[in-house]
Amino acid sequence: MVPLLLVLLLALILFGAGFALKALWWIAVIVLVVWVVGFLVRPTTGGKRGRWYRW
Repeated sequence: MVPLLLVLLLALILFGAGFALKALWWIAVIVLVVWVVGFLVRPTTGGKRGRWYRW
């Protein structure tokens, strides 16, 4: 009974880690797209290209 519980716990942990990594990949892709769009549409102020972010 204990080995079965350990195998099920291991499968649950691995499934959770895989889901989290997949979610992090999607978040990274979304952030990259937002960064590229912001880089392409940044405003020009007085002939000098400004930054589209605040920091």
